[in-house]
Amino acid sequence: MPINIAVISTAHIHTKSFLENLGKGADSRAAYVIWDDVADRGKRYAEQFKSRFEPNLATVLADPQVHGFLICAENTRHLPLLERLIPCGKPIFCEKPLATTASDIAAIRRLIAATPAPLFCGYFQPFGGRNRAVARMLAQGELGKVTHVRFRNAHHAAYGRWFDNPDLAWFTKPELSGGGAFMDMGTHAVHLLRSLFGPVRRVSATIANTCGAYPAVDDWGIAQLDFVSGVRGTVEAAWVQQGGPGGLEINGSGGAVWEWPGIGLVTGKPGSAVQTVNALDEQPKQVDRLVAIIQGKIAENDLRADLEACMDSVLIMEACYRASAEQRSIDL
Repeated sequence: MPINIAVISTAHIHTKSFLENLGKGADSRAAYVIWDDVADRGKRYAEQFKSRFEPNLATVLADPQVHGFLICAENTRHLPLLERLIPCGKPIFCEKPLATTASDIAAIRRLIAATPAPLFCGYFQPFGGRNRAVARMLAQGELGKVTHVRFRNAHHAAYGRWFDNPDLAWFTKPELSGGGAFMDMGTHAVHLLRSLFGPVRRVSATIANTCGAYPAVDDWGIAQLDFVSGVRGTVEAAWVQQGGPGGLEINGSGGAVWEWPGIGLVTGKPGSAVQTVNALDEQPKQVDRLVAIIQGKIAENDLRADLEACMDSVLIMEACYRASAEQRSIDL
């Protein structure tokens, strides 16, 4: 049986890779139809990936041949689309972040309560094999009492002028993006740490523009997260990272986990040999996750736990931006 995905907007930088995934035809998946409020953009993608462009969103929503939705719209335009898609009751993959404000998340909670459609975001960090192994290590207490964690997620997009492309210029417009590098990259780090260590109770942050390439938005940010569990976390995100290590670091009374360049995640402590973290099986992510949900292969409790992490990530991110603007700690 075919798995027909309706692509809702082609604004996001990841749209091409998602359509390439659907175009492989694995398990009969396909980009069945594309809708975009920018018709020229949507038509270009539809032609390139041999899909059908439909200018009327209502027609897409009413089509019984659609099995799931993939939202690749600008960040601040997610809620208006979710207000129309969630009542259809079909699985939805919404690019990250799910929204940009706490008020939007409250509205999404009401929509899901009325129609519990499966919903998730484009995050992938928690579903990789080595991060899943780290989650198991934490659950089994192998690192002892965890005291502090760090995640840096950064690249050189500002120096590389990635967003000069007219299709991607919205990343540099706060009314559409909700923020710059910290919104784009920091949200991945926040989602992973929230998935591993639970809710956050307080944040402080410094988020700024440092290189001037895209001056309307931030290109670097660092935030301190105080978790309800007592763990302290640091998140750093940037579009101005020309080199240096990134990734996950966890320190506890029984040892540590960190990224070793060229190797990946390792674990160890002073006086003992460093060992590679042995990966568990990966879980489906992004387009593969949407297909797996349609096929009934993702447990409902796993979906719900991740959706809570997706929604909490928005609250944490909004608090970080506020903390930076007001130069004070913010309680969640």
